[in-house]
Amino acid sequence: MQSHSLDVDIHIILNDICFHAAHVDDLFPFFLRHAKQIFPVLECKDDLRKISDLRIPPNWYPEARAIQRKIIFHSGPTNSGKTYHAIQKYFSAKSGVYCGPLKLLAHEIFEKSNAAGVPCDLVTGEERVTVVPDGKQTAHVSCTVEMCSVTTPYEVAVIDEIQMIRDPSRGWAWTRALLGLCAEEIHLCGESAAIDMVTELMYTTGEEVEVRNYKRLTPISVLDHALESLDNLRPGDCIVCFSKNDIYSVSRQIEIRGLESAVIYGSLPPGTKLAQAKKFNDPSDPCKILLATDAIGMGLNLSIKRIIFYSLLKPTINEKGEKEIEPITTSQALQIAGRAGRFSSQFKEGEVTTMNHKDLGLLKDILSRPVDPVKAAGLHPTAEQIEMFAYHLPDTTLSNLIDIFVDFSQVDGHYFVCNMDDFKFSAELIQHIPLSLRVRYVFCTAPINKKQPFVCSSLLQFARQYSRNEPLTFAWLRRYIKWPLSPPKNIKDLVDLEAVHDVLDLYLWLSYRFMDMFPDAILIRDLQKELDGIIQDGVRNINRLIRISESQKLLNLEGLSAGSQALLSRTLKGQTRRMNITKAAGRKTAEPASPGSEKITLASRLVQQGLLTPDLLRQLEKEWLTQQTQQGKERTESGTQLKGPRRKKKEPNSD
Repeated sequence: MQSHSLDVDIHIILNDICFHAAHVDDLFPFFLRHAKQIFPVLECKDDLRKISDLRIPPNWYPEARAIQRKIIFHSGPTNSGKTYHAIQKYFSAKSGVYCGPLKLLAHEIFEKSNAAGVPCDLVTGEERVTVVPDGKQTAHVSCTVEMCSVTTPYEVAVIDEIQMIRDPSRGWAWTRALLGLCAEEIHLCGESAAIDMVTELMYTTGEEVEVRNYKRLTPISVLDHALESLDNLRPGDCIVCFSKNDIYSVSRQIEIRGLESAVIYGSLPPGTKLAQAKKFNDPSDPCKILLATDAIGMGLNLSIKRIIFYSLLKPTINEKGEKEIEPITTSQALQIAGRAGRFSSQFKEGEVTTMNHKDLGLLKDILSRPVDPVKAAGLHPTAEQIEMFAYHLPDTTLSNLIDIFVDFSQVDGHYFVCNMDDFKFSAELIQHIPLSLRVRYVFCTAPINKKQPFVCSSLLQFARQYSRNEPLTFAWLRRYIKWPLSPPKNIKDLVDLEAVHDVLDLYLWLSYRFMDMFPDAILIRDLQKELDGIIQDGVRNINRLIRISESQKLLNLEGLSAGSQALLSRTLKGQTRRMNITKAAGRKTAEPASPGSEKITLASRLVQQGLLTPDLLRQLEKEWLTQQTQQGKERTESGTQLKGPRRKKKEPNSD
């Protein structure tokens, strides 16, 4: 055989094998050379293992290790005053940093600090505010936890919601703050479930943890009766839903009853959330009912008397990135329920219940369980580590570099590598655009909602402009988002405006990393405030938008019958319970489905996987019934014609 693509030495070996002058094993060196070309990791795997060794994270922060820090853990449920006591220490210190989980919380501490006469700056991913006129930094700063400095010395640091150190995506930020802050005193606020984990981590740094326990300041009780009907709503009620469609549906039903409601959900701009919260909290405002997602779990001060869970099933993403619908966890239930009857509100006692009686037992069961202890803290590869990987694997894409890093990484039992799916999604999105690795890494860490196509395409467009070395000016961005924007005419328009607000957030986030290429942050911020006002007007008239959307068939909010809802809910809970039992027992096969649930097993599974919604289920049912009715009529007509006497074909004008 002749092959011009093979090297001469391989031809010689093959020829020798054919004439029995060599053994087939002599081909192995050529195979190994080929394998190293295809899989360059083989050539440098020892170096890669050293780079991705994450077993001793405390050593990453030499400035923090150089001082002996005092760690104080303020432990307690919501509304127990734990954060208040930590913040008082922050106010009285010569210098301090507050690290919060949300922009809203960072804003709140920023405002409280300055109101108390303690000059304080604000630092979030999208915003920098200095209160001193000449722009000089103050001794105190309030920031989102990702933005805290691990090189600046402080007298006091406060890390809020420390239990989020276990968060699959963001836990790394709390780990970095806990291990890396250079503060004489570090005050941690959070659930008792994190005490043991924090104590173990601090043991590795040679620091002791002082625990201060707090009890809830106001009583809260789980009612023995469900709401059952929206006719039973009272002032101060908050209905918690886990989907926007449920919020739209309930909002419409409340309006029909002649009541006003405020609406708060995650994708609303911060200004709109605060405006809706203010509307609900105002005793002189006729709005006495609040509709919200679990976005109210932290970051907003609300005057709530009774929390009503519309459902206990929440869509989640599992470790494989698949959608599932499962009951909320004890931690989530306590966080949301704890918003009722807060010490600073007009209601000094809180109540919790469910919309449907069938969910009440499950709610009591969830709330009675102990919160699962925090077992590990999140970690995230740094830009420097990925650059070192790229040095050894120069032709590998950033997404593949992340996969290889995670495969090679070594962590001890106290830590885990955070989910990198969002990072990889962005990396694959902009892979074809020529950017340096460091710039590409920064673009991929930009927080975006990958469910919003316009936000994703904007990240792509921003990266493309950057690669061309063309600054993204105010004029360019106005053309890109087609400013000025009209007030929303329906729910789809409102969702589109929320996406544009996210795009402006993305611009501001990038403007603090690439100031030369994103030069007009001040003008964009003014534009964003104007857009926030447009969205606020839309949310104030949300019921009108819902009605228009329904009339235009853009939204289908016809409720499932009570029986169908109960059956669907029972099936989902039954399947979840069976899955949990199966996992616990270690069996390979699940228990058989309960009688009566077999009819909707497929529908339930599709709903669980997020491939089908109750609205789509109803629509499919209607279409199927219509189709069956039509087919039945056709069969009847066909049968009548076949059985009846044969008729002559009528002339067109015979009638």
